[in-house]
Amino acid sequence: MLKDTGERVIPEKMKATDEMLMEHMARYYFAVEYVYGRVLDIASGTGYGTQLLAKKRKGIVDEVVGVDLETEAIKYAKGAYHHPNATFIEGDVTDSELPEKLGQFDCIVSFETIEHIADEEQFLANIYNLLKPGGKLILSTPFGKGRGKLCGSPFHVHQLSVDEFMGLFPDYASAVFYFQKGPLIEPANRTDDRHFPLGIAVCRK
Repeated sequence: MLKDTGERVIPEKMKATDEMLMEHMARYYFAVEYVYGRVLDIASGTGYGTQLLAKKRKGIVDEVVGVDLETEAIKYAKGAYHHPNATFIEGDVTDSELPEKLGQFDCIVSFETIEHIADEEQFLANIYNLLKPGGKLILSTPFGKGRGKLCGSPFHVHQLSVDEFMGLFPDYASAVFYFQKGPLIEPANRTDDRHFPLGIAVCRK
């Protein structure tokens, strides 16, 4: 049985007004405008986002591969989200052999993943190696007090500060940042007095 960790998004079991659902769906709809070709959805969870990208970019996206560590999540995704261009695979995002196993992608989507990863360096190295030259990465994470500091979630290793998040992508040709609050996503503005709890990076290799 698929366990509800408190962070698990299962759209068919949630109300349309659920803020967590709206927040997660907003990120995938945001990514729709960027993805093309062969797409990787890292830590794809129950698979709703993998299917959404495949459906919304029909004719532009050739394949979307959803990868998740949890066997039950992959099993659920295969049963709930059928699409001819969507594939679900069990895998560890910090497995150093992942790039060899999966090949390279035109685009990678990684939403709310890095805060769960202790081996951040291997995770980022895998993403970079999985991405084709010129390819795009869309990655998000919640903001917090920074590396090595306790955060409010028992499921997170830590939560990066805004500066730490923006410093993750020195090897990319370009990186553009956005802030998110609920379903609202705006270009990052460090002088804005409003509090945005999440960040999104759109990078080109």
